[in-house]
Amino acid sequence: MKYREEEWKTKKEHHKIFQIWVPLSKMSPYLIKAVLIAEDDKFWKHEGFDYDSIEKAIEKDIQAGKFRFGGSTISQQLAKNLYLSPVKSIWRKIAEAILTWKLERNLSKKRILELYLNLVEWGEGIFGVEVASRHYFGKSSIDLTPLEAARLAAILPNPRRFNPTGNQGYIVKRSQLIYGIMIKRGIVDSDFEEVGKTSEDNSFGN
Repeated sequence: MKYREEEWKTKKEHHKIFQIWVPLSKMSPYLIKAVLIAEDDKFWKHEGFDYDSIEKAIEKDIQAGKFRFGGSTISQQLAKNLYLSPVKSIWRKIAEAILTWKLERNLSKKRILELYLNLVEWGEGIFGVEVASRHYFGKSSIDLTPLEAARLAAILPNPRRFNPTGNQGYIVKRSQLIYGIMIKRGIVDSDFEEVGKTSEDNSFGN
């Protein structure tokens, strides 16, 4: 948040920070599941680092000839959001790894997830799931539907570029993928799936 404020000041842009804290118990379970599927599907099993994802990210970086530092877990993202800047460098990545190690050994998984969901950026000046839910869908985060949850989770890789209520191809495909996994895992039942598809067509198809 401080980084964004400094960025706006440098660019002479006028924005405000909006953030409302809510406990994990007051968030939609659909949103929690959707974010885990989208951002860190092994969250409950790893100890801060998903080595398979890191290996794949490195392979992609080598092929692309660029160093993008992909494969970050939710714990790594939280360490970055709390203590570091978004500026990419090898030194920031090292600091992030140390901080992640400390977070995983001092906080429970539920606390790490609660902190992440309350602090992650979801748009220009929009931080945390509660503000994101109210801003984009006009409701509290606990009332988010599976489709809305999938849409919010879909924009996390680039929340300042994408809008969860829009029709950008990337968001449509990614949210459908997340939603489909929720169906397969029984997070959403088949009856809701049929109603949800109709609702999505009406809400996002215009």
